[in-house]
Amino acid sequence: MFRTLRLDAVLIQAVIAGALSFAHLHDLAAAAGQDGWKAWAYPVSVDLLLVAAWRRMRMDAENRDAWLWFAIALIASLGANIATAGLLDLHNVPAWLRILVAGWPALAFLGGTLLAHAPTPELATPHLEPLEQPHIEPAPDLTVERVPEPAPELPPVEPAPEEVQPEPAPTTAAVPVPPALLDHARKIADAHRVQTGAPIDAATLRSRLGVPAALADSIALQLA
Repeated sequence: MFRTLRLDAVLIQAVIAGALSFAHLHDLAAAAGQDGWKAWAYPVSVDLLLVAAWRRMRMDAENRDAWLWFAIALIASLGANIATAGLLDLHNVPAWLRILVAGWPALAFLGGTLLAHAPTPELATPHLEPLEQPHIEPAPDLTVERVPEPAPELPPVEPAPEEVQPEPAPTTAAVPVPPALLDHARKIADAHRVQTGAPIDAATLRSRLGVPAALADSIALQLA
């Protein structure tokens, strides 16, 4: 999906100003003896140094080197614009200006290298002050008086109990077995007898069926 190109007055003004400054730098470099492609490279070098210094200033406003190189590039661009305004004879450029133009590449290379390798400022983390713990006063010492325990009462003397006959232990057959569970257990017992030749015991039934021991004993008695 194509984006609609919208003309902006500020953008048009920036393009016109950049083109004029570019042409002035080219004319000054050509007048100082830099002919051919070298004359076109000078305005590119000045403008790139200007943009690099501006970006570094936006990232780190406290960077004095970025401000210095921005001022140097701005003076170079502004000086070329003023020099080509008729105040300087471009057909008879003074020697000091030729020296400045010839030494500009080394100066721009130094500035660009320093700006590119300048450390990026780290984001400052907010300092969190430790929370003050509320002062808790210690509880006063409390003395708890224990109530004396009453003397233990002697148990009353009871007559010797008569001999009670122990009741017979309930047989496991008293545990009711559901018919469906009994049929299932009978199938397991028949399969066990076929495999081993011996009747199945209560422990094996308990592990096979997963039932309590009393229920397994009751099933084994009914299958016997």
